[in-house]
Parts: sequence; C-alpha cells; structure tokens
Amino acid sequence: MRRLLATVSAVVLTGALLCAPAEAADPAGGAISDSATSVTWNAGPFAVPNTTGLLGDPICNAVTVCDDFRLTVSTPAGYGDTHDLRIQIGWPNAAADFDLYVLDAAGAIIASSASSGDPEVVLLPPTSGVYTVRAVPFAPLAQSLTGTASLVAKPANPPPSTFPAPAFGSYAAPAGLAHSNDAGEPSIGVDWFTGATMYQAGLGTFRVLWDANGSPMWTDTSAPLALTSLDPILYTDPTTGRTFESQLAGKTSLMEFSDNDGNTWLPSQGGGINSGVDHQTVGGGPFAPNGLGALTGYPHAVYYCSQDIADASCALSRDGGVTFGPAVPIYNLLTCGGLHGHVKVSSDGVVYVPNKSCGGNQALAVSSDNGLTWTVRKNPLSTAGNTDPSVGIGANGTVYLGYHAADGHARIAVSHNRGVTWESDQDVGAQLGLQNIVFPAVVAGDDNRAAFAFLGTTSGGNYQDAANFHGVWHLYVSTTYDGGTSWKTVDVTPNDPVQRGSICTAGTTCGSDRNLLDFMDVTIDKQGRILVGFADGCVGACVIAGPNSFSAWATIARQTGGLTLFSRYDQPLKGKKK
Repeated sequence: MRRLLATVSAVVLTGALLCAPAEAADPAGGAISDSATSVTWNAGPFAVPNTTGLLGDPICNAVTVCDDFRLTVSTPAGYGDTHDLRIQIGWPNAAADFDLYVLDAAGAIIASSASSGDPEVVLLPPTSGVYTVRAVPFAPLAQSLTGTASLVAKPANPPPSTFPAPAFGSYAAPAGLAHSNDAGEPSIGVDWFTGATMYQAGLGTFRVLWDANGSPMWTDTSAPLALTSLDPILYTDPTTGRTFESQLAGKTSLMEFSDNDGNTWLPSQGGGINSGVDHQTVGGGPFAPNGLGALTGYPHAVYYCSQDIADASCALSRDGGVTFGPAVPIYNLLTCGGLHGHVKVSSDGVVYVPNKSCGGNQALAVSSDNGLTWTVRKNPLSTAGNTDPSVGIGANGTVYLGYHAADGHARIAVSHNRGVTWESDQDVGAQLGLQNIVFPAVVAGDDNRAAFAFLGTTSGGNYQDAANFHGVWHLYVSTTYDGGTSWKTVDVTPNDPVQRGSICTAGTTCGSDRNLLDFMDVTIDKQGRILVGFADGCVGACVIAGPNSFSAWATIARQTGGLTLFSRYDQPLKGKKK
C-alpha cells in the first residue's frame, strides 16, 4: 500500500509540471579502486514520474525514463573482508522520491533501495566488475540528483558474548485450527497474570496456554469484528492483561479489546480522527508525568499509530482504548520516508516509533508528553534498510534499536538517553556468517538484557530476486546480558527452514514470495522467557529439500533454557525442548 500512496502523491504533485527531457548522468560513467575510492555524478532535472517499479522491476525507455551510470570497480583479492561498496543517490527536496537499483554486467538487479526516503543507499561487496547504477524517478518533482559510489571501511565488530546462548523450542499451531496457515506478519503478547500467550495473524486470534512441561494448548479466540482487514495487529499489555485486536479499515480500524484472554471482547473506537490509512500499530504503557493522565481507572496510556500519504500519526487513548483523541503527526515526508515499526512505551512514559529511513539513517520518533509533540532522533551510525526496524526498552529506559542495514545485515544499537546519542552499533549476524535478514523484532527485560529476533540466511545477493535467489532462511535470536556491549546469536530452527528462496519485502508488488508478509514479533513472559511469533513458510517436503511451500503457518519459538531477560529468574527453566 505504501507504493500506492506514493503513486497518488506523485500524480498530484507532478501533474502540473512540464515534461522536459531529463539530463543524462554527468559524467556517464566512472571508476573506483583501492587507490581512488570515490566517484560522484549528477543527473536531471526529472519531471516525469516512472512508477513501473510498482509492477516489479522498473521499465526504462524513452517514455518511462531512468538514469544509468556505468560504474567500474577494481579491487585486490580479499579487499571485501574489510571494505564495502557504498552507493548513494540524493536530491535537494526530500518530498521527491527516487529509487536506486544496482545491476551486474549481465543486467540482473543485485541490490536495490526503493523506499520513499532521501537519500537511497545500498552497501555491496566491493567485487571487481562493471555495474550499472540505475536511478528511477518515482516522484521526481523536477529534482536533480547526485550520486556517489565509494569504497568504505567496514565498521569494527566486537567479539560475541561469552554468555551461553539460550535454547528454544518451536511450536506450530494445530492443523485443525482456523487460520493456522494464514499467519503472515503475526503479533504476539503475554498476559503476565494468567501466563496466556496471545497470537494474532490475519483474521485469527489464538490463545496459547503452556503446561508444566512447556507443551502448548492452542485455542481460537478470534474477535467477532475480525471479518475483513487491510492489516492486522495485536497488543497485550502484560501488566494489566488487556489485549487489543485491530483490523485496519482505512483511516481507522475495527478494534476490540479483551480482559480475559479472548473469552469475550468489547468494542473500541478503533483509532483517532484523521488517522492514517496504512500499517497501523497499537501499544501502551505508563502515562508520562508531564502529560495528560488517565480519564478512567485503567492506569495506562494506549496509542494507535498509522501512516498516511504525507505523514504518520499517533492518537492517544486515556480511557484504556475505548476512545482515542485526534491523531497527531509524528513526522512527514520531509523528515522520514517509508513505513514505521511498532510503537513501544517505556516505564517512564516515553513513546517510541521506529522508522527505517530518516535522512538515510534508521531513527525513532519520540514523545515525552503522551503524544502531544514528537521529535525525530536518528542513529547516525546506521544506514537505511528495506524492512521495518524494531525497538525494545529496558526496565530503566535503555533503548535497543534493531534494524536491517543497507547491506542486508542484522544490526542493533543502544541508547541511554532516549535516542539522542547511540553506541555499540554492531552486526550481530556476522558471528554466524549471515548475509541477509528480514523482519527485525526486539524486546528487552532488565535494563541490560535484550533479545533481537529476525529471519536470516547465509546467502548474499538480492534476496528479493525470485528467479535467482536460492538462500535458505532460518529464525535467529541474538541476546545480550551486558547492555548491548556484546551479543550471542543462535539459530533457533537449525533443522527446519522458515523459507527457501526469495522473501519479498516490497509490499503489493510481490509475487508468491510475500507469503510471510511484512514483519514478525517478539515478547517475553513474566519470567523473562523470550517468545517469537513467526510464520513458517517452509513446511512438509520443503523442510528436507524443497521446493518452498509458500505457507504461512502460525508458529511460536519459546525459550526453554538459558538465562532469561530478568535476572531475578536466573535459574534453569522448566519445560522440555521440542
């Protein structure tokens, strides 16, 4: 939907522009090497949008114009062990939108950055060869662009944590459960009073209870209003036990809430007036001391955030999610582009919404006054990526931002001052040789303990190339017990791939490889056990050898051993591993 919104915006903003021909790249090509590490070019202005990328790979001809720059790379053997090839395009007016593609000598797309952010950046191995750097004017607004290709040193990575990695069991929903194989982009939460795990995907809401041996009992507790949806989302407030189930319906949602783990549901207004039309998220937590407080006996604030054409917004509920105030913009297209991740609230009432592309960096929209005002705080150590980032917040406010970087790798950074400054930004997949990841999901417990879950593969290259990418994907969880100084990453599904081949993260332009949709989720129970809600896209014969089943089976990975995210429970966990 985000590309559809961009198309509408592009037509509105460019319809009155004269269709002057674009200027070709100047110069038309260039070369970089280990001794001459950078080259720059300019192109434009561009007046006519090229939105053919909505249907797949962009089409370039005299009518649907692209700009191509021929890049020659010459590097010695082993140079890629310590260096990356960084390619970037940028333009003066951030409301415009260009997309970046890199093609190899055979004309195959090997990397892309097609968000609505400025700049667009990709990181690649600096392999010697001839490449085409293609800029596509998706919504150009008569802008010119500047491109830069450079060889840059890889940031140093600290050694892995010396803490033992936690163990996990993987538990799939029963085949007879409605919606069990329609679980793309799941949400997960835990009611700390009852121990019930709540799992939402599509129109289905499941309650999972765990016996003394750690075996699950799944029950369908779907809400009565869950009949149609553009996007599903679930949020369980662990300390109040209230679960919210939201189904997007344009500029609001059909939302219900339950105080008994889905046995009964009550209706909600669904969202704030003038909320966005896409990609809603629901979250909650304590009220900020300097903001508006509760109107009823329900002690926590509830937030409904969503994206529109020119901005994203959040609305506050002061009555436990029954009604919401008006939606307040948290950023606009001049500040950030693309979709936001899930809203999270810290113990001191600070609200965080992560974004994958704000001026070329991952960032947080932050509010300290219950959503009345917002500030965008970028992680300057980061690069923008192609999938939503995620934030986890420790008990005393330490913030962990996990994200998909421009090179496709899994990175996470730490802030101790609400995102003003960042430290310990590192690639947690490097210790297992992971080259591509999707669906970052982060949760924290004690201030110095956090978990970062994602799908990953050791195969490099364009993971969205359905014809040529043959990577095998697994679920990984990386944990820290020292405040993000070091991490230990473990393959949670070593003998059971989650997907074979490509995973498309380009929204409605995807083919059958969008079976997992756009994200997954992670949470913890009252003892600090890590629980990951994911969709299994590889079942049956696919597990052994393929082909991929393109399923979306509701599955939970639950921690069965090792240290949890709460130090007060530092003892062996009960529950056998499956």
